Amino acid sequence: MTGQSYAVPVPKGYRVGPWEVREALASGAFATVYAARLVEEEGPDMPGRAALKFLPTGTRTPRQLRHMRELAEREVELLGRLRAPRLIRMYDTLTVDDPGHPELDGATVLVLERAEGSLDAVLEHEPKPESSPALLAQICEGLHQLHHAGWVHGDLKPANVLLMKDGSVRLADFNMAAELEGTHAYAPAFATPDYTPPELLWPEMDERGTRIRPSADVWAFGVLAHVALTGSFPLPGGSTEARTDAAMRYARGTEDLRLSPELPEAWQEIVRDCLAPTHLERVARVRDAGALLRRVEDAAGASRSARLPRLRPRRWRRPVLVAALVAMAVLGGTAVTYALRDEPPAAAAAPPTCKKPAVYEDEKHGRGYTAGWNGTWDFTIRQGDGGSQVREAQCLLRYLHDITEVGEVDGDFGPMTHGAVVTFQRRAKLDADGIVGPSTWEALRKGGEV
Repeated sequence: MTGQSYAVPVPKGYRVGPWEVREALASGAFATVYAARLVEEEGPDMPGRAALKFLPTGTRTPRQLRHMRELAEREVELLGRLRAPRLIRMYDTLTVDDPGHPELDGATVLVLERAEGSLDAVLEHEPKPESSPALLAQICEGLHQLHHAGWVHGDLKPANVLLMKDGSVRLADFNMAAELEGTHAYAPAFATPDYTPPELLWPEMDERGTRIRPSADVWAFGVLAHVALTGSFPLPGGSTEARTDAAMRYARGTEDLRLSPELPEAWQEIVRDCLAPTHLERVARVRDAGALLRRVEDAAGASRSARLPRLRPRRWRRPVLVAALVAMAVLGGTAVTYALRDEPPAAAAAPPTCKKPAVYEDEKHGRGYTAGWNGTWDFTIRQGDGGSQVREAQCLLRYLHDITEVGEVDGDFGPMTHGAVVTFQRRAKLDADGIVGPSTWEALRKGGEV
């Protein structure tokens, strides 16, 4: 970060609410992210360290302010509404009230879960990591969780894939995310060209922005998978502009897709289908992110993630104003991510499975067991919930604590799982309410020899 200019310069030691700003982690056109430590007690659910993402929503011109506020609102709304194991967690939002520092006054601050690095940083050290297949399975699981909840990411790329200390993956940076309204969503006017499907490279905008579909994320995943597995892009060109031109020729049928010979055979059909040249061809080959996830897990040799619960119908929000969308096109730039670029996270000695939970180290809680790299210690689940965290609790109950009455390890928190949790809580001398919260996770993960 030495010598870089920051979108929001914040001095080391600056206080924001209960947080003290430490070193800068990353900066982009729209935000700067800093490491932070908790210096005031804020309750048991607040971690000792976090990442503070500063967006300058109190400065700049009126047009820029509309744009910056929309960026902040998109991310805050998504992270405030969605809690999923593969999405970065937001703990709080703050507004800087400091007239003495006009460059900071009015800034929006997102208090985010702290990661150890990004996939982008890992690829800089090792263009084709051995762990790529396992990471891709988790990335695809995150995409499935996002789409299942009715959102399109809109800017999936290695820089927006964060790696936690336990080796698990989180999707991050939802500035470009858009909520689906039926089959479409309306997104800002730009993303990252190398990961943008041909139909969105020169999109037509209406008063609500650019129409985007989940298949755009499928294309981005195909590019990301090719990059992670081969160290190269799937379309020819020594620059973004050249690869963009190649993508347009490919969409018109005058350029062939040239997959690297280094792409493993198990992945060739997956990547080729993700990179179908048009939306309609892509959907015909990849029905949705859930279907893609099963194929990716098979190719990666990963255990099957739990099926997600049925969601209630959503009420659609009113569309955003065109002025905010046009402002994005005027400002340009790239979305920000945060990452520690010192070295990639250490790999686990052996991957965990449901039947063989593995031991890992958590900074706050110490050593504990995981059966799926969720790293969950404080995410509350209860009867009626579903997903990979429910599945992990089921795995730990059955295979670490020998409570076979948990039922099927299927990721659905039904009556049998509720009864198994109550049994475990009574055994552990906890409040037997059948809810898996922080204290129950602690006991689940600490059980046995660690």
